[in-house]
Amino acid sequence: MATLRVDEINKILRERIEQYNRKVGIENIGRVVQVGDGIARIIGLGEIMSGELVEFAEGTRGIALNLESKNVGIVLMGDGLMIQEGSFVKATGRIAQIPVSEAYLGRVINALAKPIDGRGEIAASESRLIESPAPGIISRRSVYEPLQTGLIAIDSMIPIGRGQRELIIGDRQTGKTAVATDTILNQKGQDVICVYVAIGQRASSVAQVVTTFHEEGAMEYTIVVAEMADSPATLQYLAPYTGAALAEYFMYRERHTLIIYDDLSKQAQAYRQMSLLLRRPPAAKLIQGMFFICIHAF
Repeated sequence: MATLRVDEINKILRERIEQYNRKVGIENIGRVVQVGDGIARIIGLGEIMSGELVEFAEGTRGIALNLESKNVGIVLMGDGLMIQEGSFVKATGRIAQIPVSEAYLGRVINALAKPIDGRGEIAASESRLIESPAPGIISRRSVYEPLQTGLIAIDSMIPIGRGQRELIIGDRQTGKTAVATDTILNQKGQDVICVYVAIGQRASSVAQVVTTFHEEGAMEYTIVVAEMADSPATLQYLAPYTGAALAEYFMYRERHTLIIYDDLSKQAQAYRQMSLLLRRPPAAKLIQGMFFICIHAF
C-alpha cells in the first residue's frame, strides 16, 4: 500500500486551500401557503419589492403583485402545475423584465418573450423592464408627422399622427382587426416597426393574421405577441406589457414604432379575474371590443 509523504500531504492541502472560494450571500426565501388559478400566496418574503421576479423551486417564475402584511400575492408566469404547498420561493432582486433585440423582428412570441413559431430560440443580449416610466411631457415632441392607415375613408377624415394613441370601438365582426392589420400592411417601406399584440383570441385567428403578414411581406418589420384564449389569465394580462417593452426598445433607438392591442377588453377580463383572486379592487370594466392603436415616435 502506497504511503504519502509529509511534503506531498502539505502540497495537497495548500492546493485545496488556494482553490477554496468562500461565497457568502443573503437570499430572500419564502414558503408557498396557497397556490391555484395562476396565483400563489407566499409567506416569509419580507424584503420583496412590488413587481419583483420570484423563482419557485420547480423553476416557474412569478411577479409580486400584492404586498400584504402577512403574505405576498404572486402572479405566476406559467401554469404552475408542479408548485406544491410548502415549497420554497426565492426572490431574485430584479424587477420583471423581458429580453429585447433586433432579432425579434419577424417572429411570433408569447407574453414571456419566448418564440412560439417553431423557428428556434431568439438571441438577445439585453433586457428591458416590462413596466418602465414614461418620458416627461417636456421631453416629448409634438405630433407633427402623419401615419397613413391605407384606408382612404379614415386617412381623409380622421387625422392620425406619429406619437398619438387612437381608440377603435365597434361591435363584433365589424372589421376592427381588419383596420389594424391593413394599417400594418400599409407601413411597408415607411421605416416603421410594428408590434401586433393578440390577447385572448382564437389560435386560428392569430394564425390567419400571421399568414397574411407573411404573404404581404409585413413580417420583415413586425413582431407578433400572442396569448390565446386558452392561456392563463396572468399571461393575457402581461401580453400588452411585453408588446410595449419591445416597441419602446426600438423607439429609444430612434425608430418609429406602431403597436396594436387586439383587444384590451380581454386584458381587462384577465385583470379582473386576477384581482378577485388576489382580493384587491378590480379595475373598471372596459367596453367590449375595444383596442388601441398606439404610435411611438422619436
